Amino acid sequence: MEKPVIKNIMWDVDGVLASLDHAYFRFLKEHPNYKDTYKDLKWEDLPKALPIDPKFGSLELTSHPTMGKAFNEDFCHNSGEIYFDRPLYPDVVDTLKKLHQKGYLQLTMSSGFNAEVKRKMIADTLGEELSFVNIEVVEHQKSTKDAGHGKAMVGEKEQRIIECLKKYNLKPEETVLVDDRIFNCETALKVGMHAVRCRPGFTTDTPAEIKAKLDAEVKSVSEFKDWLLNNTAFLNADELNKQNER
Repeated sequence: MEKPVIKNIMWDVDGVLASLDHAYFRFLKEHPNYKDTYKDLKWEDLPKALPIDPKFGSLELTSHPTMGKAFNEDFCHNSGEIYFDRPLYPDVVDTLKKLHQKGYLQLTMSSGFNAEVKRKMIADTLGEELSFVNIEVVEHQKSTKDAGHGKAMVGEKEQRIIECLKKYNLKPEETVLVDDRIFNCETALKVGMHAVRCRPGFTTDTPAEIKAKLDAEVKSVSEFKDWLLNNTAFLNADELNKQNER
């Protein structure tokens, strides 16, 4: 059986390349509206403070049953530099540079209440070393006021993925989305892409029926790189011509 050809990587930023959990933890511990309530919160107990909605599979402020709307509004609009404090995971720079050297096109597929703000945050987070990564953002301003915005985000993400495939002239069957959120992985599969769930932060297990549809599930971007290089092919034009002649 021939390996699938993958040439393009769409990276989710929050929860895959950078630790959104870190920003959430600081937000609860330091924001004046919540620091008294969460002053004793320990890192390992963050999922208790922010119960994970199964459709997300990872931490989301809006998933909180009573404070979701207030959390999300304050985090997006009233948290200052905490909003931007999402450090890259340790293996990200080296891994993405190695994939770039091998010829993979890499772009982000992220979401935010304001596309320009989110683009700046991503650019600052990735830094000069990763300036080769194309930054694409889904804007969903309404979601900051709607704690049940999962369905809206799915529709917005699907449309943006389709737009990006056209913009960069990418074939969906040669493109993989790497994301920690379950519904985003399902969205990629829906448009004919490959999907790998990456889980370096606080996440819940993938339901078996969904996991069976994924190409893989990994714990880090370096583990993703190993999967990619061992289980898929990257064919340039000459190699494709040779393959077609067989």
